[in-house]
Amino acid sequence: MNYQQLITIENLFQAYAEFRRGKKKRLDLQIFERNLEDNLFSLQHKLKHKTYRHGDYEDFFVNDPKRRHIHKASVADRILHHLLYKFLYDIFDKSFIYDSYSCRLNKGTHKGVKRLYKFTRIVSKNYSRDCFALKFDIKKFFASVNHAIVVQFLKKKIDDENILMLLKDVINSFASEQGLEKGIPLGNLTSQIFANIYLDELDQFIKHTLKIKYYIRYADDFVILSSNKNHLPKYTCILGKFIKDKLNLELHPDKVILRKLSWGIDFLGYIILPNYILPRTKTKKRLFRKVNEKIEGHKKGKISNYSLNQSIQSYLGYLSHANSYKLKTRLKVAKSWNLCLTRYG
Repeated sequence: MNYQQLITIENLFQAYAEFRRGKKKRLDLQIFERNLEDNLFSLQHKLKHKTYRHGDYEDFFVNDPKRRHIHKASVADRILHHLLYKFLYDIFDKSFIYDSYSCRLNKGTHKGVKRLYKFTRIVSKNYSRDCFALKFDIKKFFASVNHAIVVQFLKKKIDDENILMLLKDVINSFASEQGLEKGIPLGNLTSQIFANIYLDELDQFIKHTLKIKYYIRYADDFVILSSNKNHLPKYTCILGKFIKDKLNLELHPDKVILRKLSWGIDFLGYIILPNYILPRTKTKKRLFRKVNEKIEGHKKGKISNYSLNQSIQSYLGYLSHANSYKLKTRLKVAKSWNLCLTRYG
């Protein structure tokens, strides 16, 4: 697909339709939709004549659960993000390794957890021998992504200069520190695909150069499994050097963790143990705290039956991926009787 084929008004309308899902009540979208056709044709005109420039961001913080700095682009820019995301996904996703689980169709956190659980059974030979996991985390990943390296990776599969120019404009629209050409914003859909393209270099190195079989990555969290405890620590130095030299990133020194399966492997909000997947204690406490808040809000008439039910179903969905029958039963009872959950265990 060339640049002119990418920026057709049909593609922009499709990107708009995908963008608006679940956002119909957002004020900025409602304002944009008052002159929808004019706004989309205006965007297409700018793209066609190469006068488009990505706008500034609105920034704010969210706590889910840890504090994150979110940067939100304008509606027009986010529609363009959807257009570029689909274009990049179609090109790059087919070359990603199977065990990359972040922001991909038919993947996600729950599939990643179940895959790790399966790996622990294989490595431990159905729990007849030890299994160890070496967990890694990249220090300030999204704030540290190097713009020039992203572009270098994009050029491997994209040769249309106009598309590359547009991608560069999106990449360079944000910097984690003034004057530095690095950082991609939490909040951009394009950041998700840029992250996978960036870290695919790490995935390929681990799978094809180091030939590590039992490896899983979700965003910048990744895990290597082995039955030999002494076999794993050497990878800290090897991967630290690769990440520094090839990606201009650093491993988080406090988040390189060696865990034995019988102690529990903490991954993506769950604890993997022999024969069990359990909710993480912190996640469980936060879940029940939110349930209590919802139930209290419902009692005071601030939250509708529909809203309360949706929240409970969401929490039950989280618990359905773990061995948590008692917790699910308590949630259902609390919902039925509007009872607050006074303890979390």
